[in-house]
Amino acid sequence: MQLPAVFLVLAVALPQTTPTDPLTRARQAYNDRRFDDAIAAAGEAGKLSGLAEAASLVAARARLERYREAAVPNEADLSEARRLLKGLDQTKLSARDHVEFLVGLGEALYLENNFGAAEVYFSRALARVGVSDDDTRERIFEWWATTLDHQAQFGPQAERRPLYTRILARAEEELARREGSAVASYWLAAAAQGVDDLERAWGAAHAGWIHAGHLGPRGAQLRADLDRLVRQVILPERARRLTHEGDPRAALDIFLTEWEDFKKRWGRESIVGNSRDSIEEMSREFSTIDSRPRTL
Repeated sequence: MQLPAVFLVLAVALPQTTPTDPLTRARQAYNDRRFDDAIAAAGEAGKLSGLAEAASLVAARARLERYREAAVPNEADLSEARRLLKGLDQTKLSARDHVEFLVGLGEALYLENNFGAAEVYFSRALARVGVSDDDTRERIFEWWATTLDHQAQFGPQAERRPLYTRILARAEEELARREGSAVASYWLAAAAQGVDDLERAWGAAHAGWIHAGHLGPRGAQLRADLDRLVRQVILPERARRLTHEGDPRAALDIFLTEWEDFKKRWGRESIVGNSRDSIEEMSREFSTIDSRPRTL
């Protein structure tokens, strides 16, 4: 899965009227992804009594997002965000802002490719969010799992299985607590693939696809993500293992047809269609597919 904008919204309750105080305007601008405006309003808020810490947090998060989204990232944004986060007095933050502070530290480290340290902060943030706060848990779980996924992909081969085992265990725990978690449903299948349990990955992908039909817009995204995982990762690896040293394309063609038939039975329409051309194209491209789990 990707880290889309919805996972990066600074979670605050905002009034329906036009905000007048600069801190609320800063948060509103952040939520609207107007990061220049958020930074400017946070600068105003920082001059007011009692708002300095919260304003610095918004400014830091806005700079991190501006850095992350830029076609040519400005290292000054990352450096300034780091400075602001280091200077924050945690004791003056609300409980909710403290969670956002931990996420900010995690994101800053993630953007530095320091995945091990980033995961620690995302894990701490997740532990502070109750199961009733569904949206916040979804976005932080996605950051946490994606960070471990990157650590597994770019780290030593020997560390891959333990990292995916951690994602798998936490995805199971999250689904036990929040059955409607689209993010955990995806990572259950992806992490099972990561520990080389192909049958479980295959089964989790089927179950996730069915469950996605009850999750509204999040379910549509989950189905798209699972479809890519199945077609690009799970089925090619199943075909390779079935055929050993032989040509896996015939087996892949059969598996893809089975997947399309399953989607027709359990969904109103296939995400990628039941096109014979798409199946044949997938088979032709088989040799170029990396079978490792990936951020999709």
